[in-house]
Amino acid sequence: MAVASTVPLTSREDLSLAYTPGVARVCEAIAAEPALVADYTWVGHTVAVVTDGSAVLGLGNIGARAAMPVMEGKAVLFKQFGGVDAVPICLDTQDVDEIVSVVTALAPSFGGINLEDISAPRCFEIERRLDEALPIPVFHDDQHGTAIVVLAALRNAAALLDRKLADLRVVVSGAGAAGVAVTKMLIAGGVDGAEVVVVDSRGIIHEGRDDLTAVKAELAATTNAAGRSGGIAEALAGADVLVGVSGGQISEEAVAGMAPGGIVFALANPTPEVHPDVAARHAALVATGRSDFPNQINNVLAFPGIFRGALEARASRITDAMKVAAADAIAGVVADALHPDAFVPSALDPRVAPAVAAAVAAAAASA
Repeated sequence: MAVASTVPLTSREDLSLAYTPGVARVCEAIAAEPALVADYTWVGHTVAVVTDGSAVLGLGNIGARAAMPVMEGKAVLFKQFGGVDAVPICLDTQDVDEIVSVVTALAPSFGGINLEDISAPRCFEIERRLDEALPIPVFHDDQHGTAIVVLAALRNAAALLDRKLADLRVVVSGAGAAGVAVTKMLIAGGVDGAEVVVVDSRGIIHEGRDDLTAVKAELAATTNAAGRSGGIAEALAGADVLVGVSGGQISEEAVAGMAPGGIVFALANPTPEVHPDVAARHAALVATGRSDFPNQINNVLAFPGIFRGALEARASRITDAMKVAAADAIAGVVADALHPDAFVPSALDPRVAPAVAAAVAAAAASA
């Protein structure tokens, strides 16, 4: 990455405009009307990509410095796919209060905050507190980016099978940041919460368990109306959809217990919860998080366009309606040419980010 000027600096006149004395007039204008910062500086098209290095890719808690290459990579994706400038910020603290304080103090420099690779359950509180404190969009991509693309993929998978989202019984394997967000996003997008079963490392989440965090207790109250208990095999018995966001392995026997004509999204990287070749023996449609198999569930389909649309609309936050609109836009890119091996757009499809940006901006404007 590098920083580049958008104006020439080849003469004394250029310098006097870009810096002193010309810059003073811009400062005075913003001081008089703070909202002008988005027009006259990079704030209107720049986001901060913030991490504490606690949950980096599949590498775990590797710390702030080791996380920098991933944050730089994310910033490059923002620019390449969404035309959004992004700055990687790796914080040398994993204290919730400190992270919230630091990001709040940095916020005037940016038009949005993209939280990245922060471990659960701290990530939920950090995002909530920043969303409440700041007048700009805050978005934890590991949660919502994944969830939005999962909803888009499930919309198209259901269409291919001539099914309705409301009629599907869904199992979400994993109750971390992605699992919680996927569950909420699917329900917001039309899946019946009563027919969603979430499984964590200790088994099915239900209201009878006494070991649930506040976040998981909320899931228990809004899902699994039948009160199913047991492990992943019991959850999958007769299920229509498996969404794996846990990294834990799921046996072929358990997948074989799903209803005929099922859908499997095995999204752990680099090793899916169930190998796609194995999943294909028992499911009609399969997606993974890997680029070397068809139907990759890739966050890059979501976050560049979401931030571009939110910034264009001068949105103060990213709402559920904006997320659902983003999912619909992603699904719509390939909706006229669905195929079992291509019901999710390619991460390199140039149509995706503009479609998402337009949908998000429209949803923001109608809020």
